Amino acid sequence: MNTNMQNRECVETADRLLNRISVSTCSFTAADGAVKTLEESGFEELFLHNAEWQLSPGGRYFVNVNASTVYAFAVGSQFEPRQAAEPEQMFRLAAAHTDHPCLYVKSRPEIRSHGYGKLNVEIYGGPILNTWLDRPLSAAGKVVIKSEQSFQPEIRIFDMKKPLFTIPNLAVHLNRDVNKGTELNRQTDMAPLAGLLGEDVEEGFFTMLLARRLGVSVSEILDYEVYLYNCDAGDVLGLQEELISAPRLDNITSVEACLQGICQSRRKKGMNGIVLFDNEEIGSRTKQGADSVLLSMVLEKLYVSLGVAQAAAETALINGFGLSLDVAHGFHPNKPEKSDPTNENPLGGGVVIKRSGAQNYVTDSGAIGTVMMLMENADISYQKYAGRSDVSQGGTLGAIASRYLPMKMVDMGVPVLAMHSARELMAVRDQVELEKFVKEYFNAE
Repeated sequence: MNTNMQNRECVETADRLLNRISVSTCSFTAADGAVKTLEESGFEELFLHNAEWQLSPGGRYFVNVNASTVYAFAVGSQFEPRQAAEPEQMFRLAAAHTDHPCLYVKSRPEIRSHGYGKLNVEIYGGPILNTWLDRPLSAAGKVVIKSEQSFQPEIRIFDMKKPLFTIPNLAVHLNRDVNKGTELNRQTDMAPLAGLLGEDVEEGFFTMLLARRLGVSVSEILDYEVYLYNCDAGDVLGLQEELISAPRLDNITSVEACLQGICQSRRKKGMNGIVLFDNEEIGSRTKQGADSVLLSMVLEKLYVSLGVAQAAAETALINGFGLSLDVAHGFHPNKPEKSDPTNENPLGGGVVIKRSGAQNYVTDSGAIGTVMMLMENADISYQKYAGRSDVSQGGTLGAIASRYLPMKMVDMGVPVLAMHSARELMAVRDQVELEKFVKEYFNAE
């Protein structure tokens, strides 16, 4: 590929990723955006509450679970139910997550203090708290509204799409030790400022804001799940415009790669699938998270609906292959001592394959071999990650999901700096390589 084509590919990839980030402001809007992309690509919606699914070879389907987790499947045109457990009919899966560390709005969140209006919030996941100070914050999420049927309330997904809140820092003159490092209290220091309250501003100003946005009365709102997000726009930067600085790179980079891969899936035999899970940042222990039997239930229902016997379906899934896609720690130029001495993983070095002897990552050497051959056959850059032995490592949804779906699986993703900051940093080329790999993975015969 010549330099002009490479540059054009990087520009198009960066623009598309930044657009995905701008509409993926919480797990609900991320799932909503994914559904729109799938529908535009010809995927048909299935519903969990239907006893049977009418499926056929060549079909493309998706399931939206609780408005925040999305499953999508592309069945090969030559899928043969009686041979579903055979190697050429292998099931291939790629998984990512829709949520990110942020602020979660509590019930009755309004706080009035000396003429100021503030919000009572809790911390969702593990953000770097001080990066959220002095940022323009907005709100997005799900609101539950009264309906005529108690067991079927109306659900609305919304995004305010404009700066509304901020968490102001304390001036250095009043906090002389701030540059030595100051611990922030999650209850008192992280309360966002909502504005100045005049005499005409009522007590429930946040609920009233939601009601106005949705065009309903306050009395119609039953409950909500609302998150505050950094509404900074992402930027391309660097001397050669080779970097992206943006919120929510963890894990919208992987969401975009999954969607690109499944929408461009043209494999004739077997079946490809993606899952965009919610709640990874808080441990996945929810009905829509990876630590649930729902994935295996959905896959078994999918196979049975295609006419595959249950025993054959179980064998097919065990013989399948999965990718757990999430960002990786990149080499930090100001903190080289934080990286493993022989596994540095710089930005721009390619897709990172994550390894851990403690199985924090689900990767095993046999699965790595498959991934490496796919990458080398398609001329895709990659590198391997190992953490320092004297530092505890995090985990991903791969190790969790494999409890319920014991297929070969690899943890991998793009390297980033400032992971869990309100703004993270990555190389454009790494996203190009990740998307290229997922497409190769789904289309290799």
